[in-house]
Amino acid sequence: MNKLLRNAGFVLFTSLAAIFAPLAWSQLVPGNAYPSRPIRILVGFSPGSTTDIMARLVAQKMNETWGQPVVVDNRASGGGILASSFVASANPDGHTLLSVSAGHAVSAALYSKLPYDTLRDFAGISLIATVPSILVVAPSSGVKSVKDLVTLARSKPGAFNYSSPGIGSANHLAGELFKSLAKIDVTHVPFKGIPEALTAPLQGSVLFNLSPIVNVMPLAKSGKLTALATSTGKRAAGMPELPTIAEAGVPGYVFDPWFGMLTTAKTPRAVMTSLNREVLRTLELPDVKTRLLALGAEPTPTTPAQFDAHIKAEVSKFTKIVKDGNIRVD
Repeated sequence: MNKLLRNAGFVLFTSLAAIFAPLAWSQLVPGNAYPSRPIRILVGFSPGSTTDIMARLVAQKMNETWGQPVVVDNRASGGGILASSFVASANPDGHTLLSVSAGHAVSAALYSKLPYDTLRDFAGISLIATVPSILVVAPSSGVKSVKDLVTLARSKPGAFNYSSPGIGSANHLAGELFKSLAKIDVTHVPFKGIPEALTAPLQGSVLFNLSPIVNVMPLAKSGKLTALATSTGKRAAGMPELPTIAEAGVPGYVFDPWFGMLTTAKTPRAVMTSLNREVLRTLELPDVKTRLLALGAEPTPTTPAQFDAHIKAEVSKFTKIVKDGNIRVD
């Protein structure tokens, strides 16, 4: 009898194990219980930067949805390279994310050696938004259109300058692309930030500047600067009266400054799906749309594969601009 009970017990145990083992195992498979601990979003720039603002918008909504703390970690050093290095080597479980701008692709074009591979060491979650740059001049320049600007610059090769917030910045490359496609000979003058770069045309030290719409709008509306056109492939929602630079006389010009979210390469597909779904849900929320519009930003949701392809194309584009402009930083 005891032997019979022992055999029955063994059969029952093995049957229950067969039933519940897959369930127990599933809890160990990444993505089934995601997130299982706090999420950290690294930002390679200071608090208040556009990259930081984008990260905090997403972090707040993730926290509300998943009930796990989502912390924004600012590591403002090396133009975002320090933060990128940390995420590139993080555990690929989706709990360490990276908020990036177009500068992430610019760095790949500028630096011959980085502590990570821009295309292999990261997995795209989604683009978040594009923020148009606006081409501006001082009212005192007498320039009223892009064609006026090009005509003036061509009339005196080498006599004029343009400003940016630093060598290798996205705005610098936007200026180099304009210089190349417009076939003008102008000199780049770097400043330490966007406010200083925008002040330069007012002071007469440079002829033109390309800066984010959120920085330009107050100065343009007050008449301190003349806005000529937007850098993007379509008109900016924040200043729809402006033509694109391509429409205004420089065919082929498109420069779409963008912001997005990455994580470590080899993160499980289920986790990537959860992250992408949450970012896309966030971008549909009315309060988020309102906040982005106030920044002059336009939501740009994508799939992970689309974002990866976008970064690859951007690296290729920026590499050509850097080579054509003979831009060196290392």
